[in-house]
Parts: sequence; structure tokens; C-alpha cells
Amino acid sequence: MAQVAVMGAGSWGTTLAKVFADAGSEVRLWVRRAELAKAITTTHINADYLPDIVLPATITATTDIQAALEGADIVVFAVPSQTMRDNLARWNEHLPNDATLVSISKGIESETLKRMSEVIAECTGASADRIAVLSGPNLAREIAEEQAAATVIACPDEQRAIAVQQAVSAPYLRPYTNTDVVGCEIGGACKNVIALACGVATGMGMGTNTMATLITRGLAEITRLGEALGADSRTFAGLAGLGDLVATCTSELSRNRTFGFRLGQGGSLEEAAAATNGQVAEGVISSASIYRLAMDSGVDMPLTQAVFGVCHKDLTAEDMVIALMGRSKKSEV
Repeated sequence: MAQVAVMGAGSWGTTLAKVFADAGSEVRLWVRRAELAKAITTTHINADYLPDIVLPATITATTDIQAALEGADIVVFAVPSQTMRDNLARWNEHLPNDATLVSISKGIESETLKRMSEVIAECTGASADRIAVLSGPNLAREIAEEQAAATVIACPDEQRAIAVQQAVSAPYLRPYTNTDVVGCEIGGACKNVIALACGVATGMGMGTNTMATLITRGLAEITRLGEALGADSRTFAGLAGLGDLVATCTSELSRNRTFGFRLGQGGSLEEAAAATNGQVAEGVISSASIYRLAMDSGVDMPLTQAVFGVCHKDLTAEDMVIALMGRSKKSEV
């Protein structure tokens, strides 16, 4: 039985705590607020994020960092990408020396343009073969409801990936392993930006042809960036690439798609945030860091550039479409 610490009790962190527990692992869930920890312990419900999902009674919720991490074989970092570094500074001294460190945060750090596995390595001193990434078409609500889904555990050390795979293998979640951490992280970060573009187009009243075009061309530019950074192109045809992209671009459960939809209807960033419970979608922040990363890498990413323009340069949704459709003609391949 694996000892698992999940650090963060948002919707995805809480869902994964449930999955690990349902798979037979012993789970401790670190919660920032004492009242929420008490509520989860007594009612087995996280009313803030998954109000109608009953969590296994075997999950222990705590605000005590040391108690959450002590003896953990697997530590899951379930905090937003832009807060990862600050949280690691608080957690680092309590991390078990040989635990597998798992990132589920999908983003590129704004100031450094580092992937989350790079941030974890820098902040903890852990070697790359101790750091894993979990990614895929994983909308938290559907998995919490135990709808059938799959995910990818990527780690340079295949045996560690297999250990996490076994610990998170629940009847309703099928995990696969991969050694391409770079590809899984680039796919996970970039898909949020393409989902914003799809939301904008949907908000403007565009249909299936447009969605298919955006998803396909979005996948092409994600693959270009991934390959430039050393990823395996095959990763982008899998769950952490195309799978995650399709789910995030098409589901109404996707915060990024919902945010973009409101922008496409003519709403401001503030109005779009209001449509997503006051939270700015990850893709808004990531569009800037990914655009900079693409520029630094010499990679052409027109959709990312367009979303960056809408979110940070006052480009209108209509101007975004005109700019994309007016690009010079070229071969698809």
C-alpha cells in the first residue's frame, strides 16, 4: 500500500486524493484552511470544490505540512503553476528524501519560463528521475463522478512511473506510463491556450469546422514547440497531447474554454473571470509565458500569439480571426 500526500485541496487535488484512496493507497490531503480540513474529515465532502461528491473515509485531511508529508512514498503537488515555487519553499524541509514528486500543475512559470518539473528540481534539489508528471484528458468533475477515463504518468525513471501507476489505478481511471516529461508538460500547458481560442470562437458563434481547425492546428504548433524543447513527437498524438487538448477545448467543464467563450461574446477579462467563479483561467497567464518561450525557441505559434494578443494586447476577438485567416498560405506539412 502506497503512502500518498496530496498537497492542495482544489477540485483536481481532491479528485486525485479520491482516486488514490479508491485504488487502495493511504492518502493524506493537505488543506490550507482549518475549517475545510475539519469539514472534509467530518463530512467527507469538500463543499468548496466538489460539493456533491462523497470522499472515501480513508482520506485524512490536515493543515499540518509535516503530518501530511511524513513517510509519504508519493507526494502530489496540486497547486496552481504560478504558486508552485512559493509553496515548495514552505514544504521543502518536510519532503521525504526518496519520495516520488508528482506535478499535476499545467503551466509555464511566468518569470523563468520553466516547466513545473524544472521548478520542482530547482526548489527541492531532487534529481530528475524522482520527478513525475500526471497529465491527460482529466476533467476533475467527471473523474470524481467515476466516469471512465485515462491518464499518463511521465517520469524518466520508468520504475517510479510504474509505482505511481499502480498507486493511482482505480476501477474508473486507467493510467499509462511514459518517460517523456517534457512532452507531457508542454502538451498540458499549451492546451489551455488553444482552449481559450476555441472558447473565443464558440462565443463568436462559430461551429464544428472552426473547432476542428483550431484543435488540429493547435496540436501542430504544440508539437513544434515540444520537439524544439526535446520532446518525443509521439507524445502529442497520445493522451497527454491530443487527448488533453480535445477534452479541454470541447468541454463546458473547461475553465479555459468558458473564459474564452465569454471573451468571444464581447466580454472583458474581468467579465470572463466572473463567468469562471472569479478565477482567471490558466491559459490567460500561460499565453504570455508560452508565447515568450516560443519566441526564444524560434517556433511559430500563431494561435498562441493570437490568444496572447487578445488577453494582453487589447486585440479584439474579431481582429484575432482576421489575423489568423489572413496569414500567408503554406503547405500543411
